[in-house]
Amino acid sequence: QVQLVESGGGSVQAGGSLRLSCAVSGRIFNVNAMGWYRQAPGKQRELVAQVTSGGLTNYADSVKGRFTISRDNAKNTVYLQMNSLEPEDTAVYYCNADLRLTIRRIGEDYWGQGTQVTVSS
Repeated sequence: QVQLVESGGGSVQAGGSLRLSCAVSGRIFNVNAMGWYRQAPGKQRELVAQVTSGGLTNYADSVKGRFTISRDNAKNTVYLQMNSLEPEDTAVYYCNADLRLTIRRIGEDYWGQGTQVTVSS
């Protein structure tokens, strides 16, 4: 069974830092792109950062220069280092991974349950 489990969320004051982790477990043929999304109250879910299997990254404009996404392919884990946090970063953060479970299947999106990040002013 495939699972994505996030950790590292919590509360921090403005200017602080948090590091999110997401571990993918289960029998998986290939892990393609991985990423982090977030959804704040009253807003649409948005892409925060993503990283391909080859290490190419993409960030939302609002977090460029503050957040860094990385992955450990040996552990099937993706990280999000968040620095200089702002109250606007407050949201539920969701881990996402494009997984190919077997050689006969195409890649499909899988999601974690989400972890709350709260930044106080």
